[in-house]
Amino acid sequence: MIHRYWRGLTRPDFANAYVDFLRTDTVPHLQNIPGFQGISVLKRAGAEGVEFIVITRWDSVESIVAFAGVDAESAVVPEKVRQMMREFDSRTRHYEDAL
Repeated sequence: MIHRYWRGLTRPDFANAYVDFLRTDTVPHLQNIPGFQGISVLKRAGAEGVEFIVITRWDSVESIVAFAGVDAESAVVPEKVRQMMREFDSRTRHYEDAL
């Protein structure tokens, strides 16, 4: 299993809209990709906005390539999401299960 980590910071007034976008757009799209195993979305409020860590789980790098393209560590950040963010990772990090 491969875990794909991405971080973004929304402006405070866009935090709920971002979660709604994940529910209605991102998650349904991911569920149609073979090898997608699930998603966790973590958040915490801070002085600068609301920070999100999105962790997706995949069977293989090939499954991630089906989502992200040939550069598997390139972040997929739709324009609508870019407009909600103060800052975000342009690259993701991939980790394999160790236990």
